[in-house]
This record gives sequence, C-alpha cells and structure tokens, in this order.
Amino acid sequence: MTELERFFRRLVANLAGSDPARLHRPIPLEDILESIVPYRSNRRALLLESSEDYELVVLRLCAGEGGLVRTEPEEVRVRFAEEAASTNPDLHVLHKFEHVLVSIRAEPLTRALGSEPDPDLPYAPPLATQLLAGLDLPALDPLNDLDPIEPDASGAADEAPAADPPHCLYCGDALPGDRPVRFCPHCGQRQAPSECPQCHSDVEPGWRHCVSCGTALADG
Repeated sequence: MTELERFFRRLVANLAGSDPARLHRPIPLEDILESIVPYRSNRRALLLESSEDYELVVLRLCAGEGGLVRTEPEEVRVRFAEEAASTNPDLHVLHKFEHVLVSIRAEPLTRALGSEPDPDLPYAPPLATQLLAGLDLPALDPLNDLDPIEPDASGAADEAPAADPPHCLYCGDALPGDRPVRFCPHCGQRQAPSECPQCHSDVEPGWRHCVSCGTALADG
C-alpha cells in the first residue's frame, strides 16, 4: 500500500468514526489538516517520519493523484499538481489555499469502506464495521499518539471543546454562528441544500445524480 492510499484510507476511517455524513460533502482542506487527520495524532498510523512527508502526501492527494478526491476550485488543484510534480515543492501552498474544498470521490470511497484492514495496522477493524457500529476511532486506535482523556480526580469528565464555527459549503470561510445563515456573507452562495428538479429531494453540493431517483444534476 502506498503512502497516498494509506492517507486516504485514514481520512475515510476518521470521518466514518466521527461524522459519516461528511464523507459525502465537500470538506475544507484546513479541517483535514487540523482536525480530521492532523499529523501529530496520526503520524505513526500513516508511517510518515516528518511533517514535511505528511504535507507532501496531502499535496499529492489534493492535486488529484490517484483520482481519490476532487479539489475545488480547479485552478488551485492545478497549482497543487504543479508543486507536487516539482523537484522542490513549496509545501506552504497548502496553508495558502487551506480554504479550498476537497470532495471524496464515490468509487474510491466505496472501495475504502469495503476493504480489508491495512496489514500495517493489524488491530484496526474493517472500515465498514466502524461505520455501521458508530465506533469512536481515536479512542480505540492503539497507534494513536495521544493518550485517552481521563476523568479528573472528582470523577467528572473534562468539558467538551468548543465546536468549530460553521463554514461555507463553497468558499470554506467561517459563517456566523449566532444566527440562521441562508447565504454566505463572503461568496454569496446559498447554504440550504438544493433540490432535485425531478423528485425535489435534497441534494448536496458536488452530487452528479439524485440519490432518490437517479436524475442527472448540474455540477455544483
């Protein structure tokens, strides 16, 4: 298994264990870097020796290598591809464009969810089992670098961290969290789900067909 395939399967596994609905929605690149597959808590599972190795794998993924994900806008994906092909890639480009959106493609996702465990991770259960059982992967992963959170001496659990602010489905910028948001104040895109023109079911950005009736949709 290549480093790129291992990172992709780790991305799918972490999302399946924490928020499976996000497997089918565009994800801001900064979320992948900072909360979904951060380097510090996944480096041993990814078998990567340095943060530079980690960022290079992320750059290759977002550049479209292997056809595993779709990165939008296209001009940023092209910039990522140019850097990934360079003999001395500028890894800072990831943080310069960290608000781009990354969508997991359907066929690689299906293969990852139905695949056998990585032989390099002998204690990890199959991804489909994790998804169906709703397991908390970080708590069960013996290769996670971080110790599990223990309750304090009084027996009370630590307070949950504050939730991240919502982000625009299109440009990735933060949205106001203290009021209903129908349109992004930064790019103007509508935040409510679109409807299928045939059966009027909700459709997510980036879907090419309705999941209810199969009608072809315009690219989001």
